[in-house]
This record gives sequence, structure tokens and C-alpha cells, in this order.
Amino acid sequence: MNVAQAPSAQSREAAAASGMIIAWHAAMDPDRPAIISEAGDRTYAELNARANQLVRAMRRAGLKAGDAVALLCSNRPEFVEAVVACQRGGFRLTPVNWHLKGNEVGYIVDNCEAKAFLADTRFASSATEAADMSPAATLRLAIGGPIRGFASYDAAVEAESGDNIPDPVLGTQMMYTSGTTGYPKGVFRREAAPVSPLLVKLTETAAFRPGEDMSLVTGPLYHAAPLALNLNFPLNSGVGCVIMDKWDAEETLRLVEEYGITHTHVVPTMLHRVLSLPQDVRGKYDFSTLRWILHGAAPCPTHVKERSIEWFGPVVYEYYAATEGGGIFVESHEWLRKPGTVGKPLPGVVMKIVNDAEEIAAPNEVGTIYFQAPAQGRFEYYKAPEKTEGAYRGDYYTMGDMGYLDEEGYLFLTGRSAEVIISGGVNIYPVEIDQEVLEHPAVYDVAVVGVPNEEWGEEIKAVVQLNEGYAPSEALAKEIVAFAAERLPGYKRPRSVDFTDDLPRMPSGKIVRRSVRDRYWHGDKKI
Repeated sequence: MNVAQAPSAQSREAAAASGMIIAWHAAMDPDRPAIISEAGDRTYAELNARANQLVRAMRRAGLKAGDAVALLCSNRPEFVEAVVACQRGGFRLTPVNWHLKGNEVGYIVDNCEAKAFLADTRFASSATEAADMSPAATLRLAIGGPIRGFASYDAAVEAESGDNIPDPVLGTQMMYTSGTTGYPKGVFRREAAPVSPLLVKLTETAAFRPGEDMSLVTGPLYHAAPLALNLNFPLNSGVGCVIMDKWDAEETLRLVEEYGITHTHVVPTMLHRVLSLPQDVRGKYDFSTLRWILHGAAPCPTHVKERSIEWFGPVVYEYYAATEGGGIFVESHEWLRKPGTVGKPLPGVVMKIVNDAEEIAAPNEVGTIYFQAPAQGRFEYYKAPEKTEGAYRGDYYTMGDMGYLDEEGYLFLTGRSAEVIISGGVNIYPVEIDQEVLEHPAVYDVAVVGVPNEEWGEEIKAVVQLNEGYAPSEALAKEIVAFAAERLPGYKRPRSVDFTDDLPRMPSGKIVRRSVRDRYWHGDKKI
């Protein structure tokens, strides 16, 4: 198949099916920007050629279709080159979280059975430790500079031809979930799943215009959501991506104005921090080009979502899904009618709420959220059958999230089962308390947790990060407790407030509530 000479709609589908969709776009518009970043830019033609070169370099080293590639890399063009190369080389790509310690990186590289290990010189120490734990990764390439024991990525790539490879094979990706305890789990599928209803809905609402639109990548690309929704989705649709190396609220607005950004994916914390910028700072930038702001990954406080829609317009879309699957979606106009919802299951997505009695929950009754697995392409946790078995109940699986459906079938999240506070035998869900405490003008962010109480088992504590201009004090703590008491029923009211300079987060933006909670149970109250 020569995609460079086959511009018909049918050839585009064939190109996508074989992993050559970037080659198709390169043939249609070679000089169109594909990647813009602090570490360098790529047109579609340049990205396509570099991907072909990388495939040849990996094949020369002995890799075959089905072999695994581990990638430890910051947000830079080489990350994207590896993604595109694996798509067409038939390789199974595992991006690795560079926030992990060297031994944790090594666990993933070894566990995914990587034959090739590509690493960014910024993470040289972790890369060398991981390489020592991963003898099967015989091809080791250093990106952006030297790493002991690694060959040069640039030298390996530049030694090869950039012409389209004649025998493309569609590759896969195996992401590792960001667990809060123990090692992450690889989400593996033995066969491709059907087209996701969520992808269909995203395509419909994004309405990409190749050659005109631009996407802004706000999160780390090793994370499933930024990689799938903020890079692969627009890039494979012919829309170039501006890649942020590190997220910053004002820099986001500046880039939107400079590049005429039309699409982006964010997490609720980003929305909150942009809205927290002084009005004169927000007013400096023109963001009128934005027409699709997608968010997910964590529950969004109601007042943050409401203000986001008010400020950006009805262009804010929300999804609820995970690496394992799912497919809940809501548009701005629906959300305004049902504040706090994450939407309804899309056509073809079957879900249920199971209560503590192992029965289907009634409307507005909190329980564990289960999705029906597809008949084809069901996920499993790689080389962890016991964890796979624990996630499934018959044909349904759960990520451990809890919530309820209202009378109209709209889903509302209340947190994760591991986060539930049990006080006096009553289950209390911290997310809804977070949302009320966040309304206090002094509060920049908060994590509500259960702490030991001899009489009740647990009591509610709010761990608060303050806005600039506010200082921790006993008086302010009492004020926040009183503020929350006016807005919450008695059993949900925080009994105390502690202050912290920062809250522990996953790279996706989620607060690691377990890390906050555990310190109170292990005798170390420093956050």
C-alpha cells in the first residue's frame, strides 16, 4: 500500500488500519505543523520520516511485530516519534511515568517485557537503574543527550531511511495504571476492542478542521488521557499539537492566544487554577479560538465547572472513563441542567451501580460503579490474573469508583471505595465535602479525609492549601469549619482543619487522598 499516492477516503481508512495515518497526512499536506514544543518542532512530513527511521532502527536491532518498547521521556518530539513508530511497526508501546523512582521504572520496563528501552537524558539516573533491572531490553537509546549504557537515539535514527516502510503492521499500547499503593498494573488486551462509543462522541463534538485547528497538550504524555485524547486523537485527525513541557495557568492562556488553540484536554485542577488567576491576568489574553475544552480524570467541583462554562462559554465537555474502559459524557448545556453530573452512559455503554447489599442500587443510592465489558477486546491486568479476577464480576468490571444515578439516569461520582470515611457506621463520601470547603475564599485546594476517633472510628478533617494572601491560623481554621457547617448536614461537617503548603498529586492532577489520610493513621501528620 502506497499511502503517499492514495489520497482517497478509502486509503485514509486503510492507512489508519495499518498504523500509517500520519503518513497519509504527510502526503496530503507535508508542511502542516504536527508538533510544536520547547524541545523542537515537526511538520507532518518530518514526523513521518523520523517514525520510519525509528522503525528501521528497532528492526535492525532485532525487534519484531508484537515486541514491547518502553519509553521514559518528557513531553518532546521524540516521544511522539516513538508513538508513531510503534503504531506502524507493530510494536507494543508502554510509556513510563518519569515521576517514579528508578526501581519502579525498572519494574515496569521488566514487567512489560520490553525489548527496547528509550529514555530521556533528563531521567538518566532512573534510566540506568531501570536498565540494570531489565536485561531483556537489549536496545537502549538515549534521547536528548548521553545516558551511561545507552546508545544515541539521534545517531540510530539518522542512520536509517525516512521513506515509508513497505510493510506496516498496526501496533498497540499498554498503559500502566497509576495506583496509590503497590506497583502499577499494565492494562492489556489480547485483541483490539470495538470502536469506543466515547471516541465516536468525542469525534462528533470536536469537529476537527485539519489545517486550521490546533490542540494544546497540557499534561504528561505518559499518562493515558493526555496521550489518547490530547495527542493521538487530534494528531491522527490532521490537527497539530502544541506540547507543554510543564503546565502553568498563565502560560496556558498565552499559548492559546499565540497559536490560536481550538482544542485542549485538562483536569479539574487546571480549570480551578486558571480561574484563580487575577482578573487582570486573565484579561490580557484572547481565548476566543477555544471551542472544545475536554476534562475528566477526577470529579470537578460544581462551582469550578459552573464558572468555567460562564467564562469560556458552552464549550466545556466532560467524560468519565479510565484506561480499562467506560464511556460517560456530558455537554455544557446538559450539565447546567444537572450540576455536578458527569453525564449519562453513551449508546452502547452498559453500566450499573451495586450497593453494599450486592444489589442494584435504587436511584440516588450510592454504590460501586460497574461497566459491562465488551465481548471482544476485554482488558486484563498484565501477568496479574488475581488482580484481573478482582476487577471483574461476571461480564462487568469496576475501577473501584463510587457514585449514584439519579431518576433520569445521570451519573454523579462520590469518590473511590478506598476513600470512604466511615464515622459511627455511616459512609461519608469526601468529594462532596471538598466541593463545599473549596467555596471559601481562602481555600486554594483541599483534601477531606477520615482521621482516628476513639468514639466514632473516624472523624472528618479538611487538609487545606491556602490562596495567596492568607496565612494559617487557629482563627482561620475555625472560620473554615464554621463555613462548612453552614453548608453541610451535621454528619458531613469537618471537625477540624489542618493547613499544608501543597497536596500530594498524581501527574494526572488527582489528589492522592490515601497519602494524606495515611499520615494521620501512621502518626506522621506532616503533609
